[in-house]
Amino acid sequence: MYVTLSNEFTPATNSPELRPYTLSPEAGTQRKQQAIGSHLFREGDIANNIYEITAGVFRLTRVLDNGRRQVIAFGLPGDIIGFPNGTLHHSNCEAIQTAEVIAYRRHALDSFDGGHETHKRLLDAALREISAMQDHFMMLARKSALEKVASFLITLAERTGTPIGKYTTCALPMTRGDIADFLGLTIETVSRTLTRLRKDNIIVLETTQTVLIKDMTALVAASQVAD
Repeated sequence: MYVTLSNEFTPATNSPELRPYTLSPEAGTQRKQQAIGSHLFREGDIANNIYEITAGVFRLTRVLDNGRRQVIAFGLPGDIIGFPNGTLHHSNCEAIQTAEVIAYRRHALDSFDGGHETHKRLLDAALREISAMQDHFMMLARKSALEKVASFLITLAERTGTPIGKYTTCALPMTRGDIADFLGLTIETVSRTLTRLRKDNIIVLETTQTVLIKDMTALVAASQVAD
């Protein structure tokens, strides 16, 4: 999951490109369960596999030269993660919810060993990730704190939101620190911005890990107006 520059809200759907696809056993795939806090892979590990998330949420991070952590992305159901830098993984990947993935052999990107359809799906996923990453970087450079947090909530609602009447509820398995490191903000700024959205009656923080979006139109507007 990256935050893009879209100015519209599109409710979550079971579109074909996001629907997990199960290959036959002989295609060299396997399902793996991941407990909360366990690493699917670490930066520098040999990238033997790439992974399609079928359940749960992952946090992808890197540690900078100065010791600071950067959250690169959150992996949600339907995402394919673990694309390598050469032959190595270039980030750490930790489950922040109980999760399940389908593991594909990395060479499926370089050949048709897993079948033409699998090769095309993985290649398309890699191209979508590049495009979304570029859009995310533009968002980080151009948007204010309010716009970033609002855009983050919109993206989360699009991907994992559950309609409740005219409202939308979604889980926040990531911490405020995770969100801050993802959006290039401080924890205090993230907390202050969420409080502002709550006071404006746009969202309700039902728990520290659940948000109810009461006014999606206002949230979209907040994602577009400079702080």
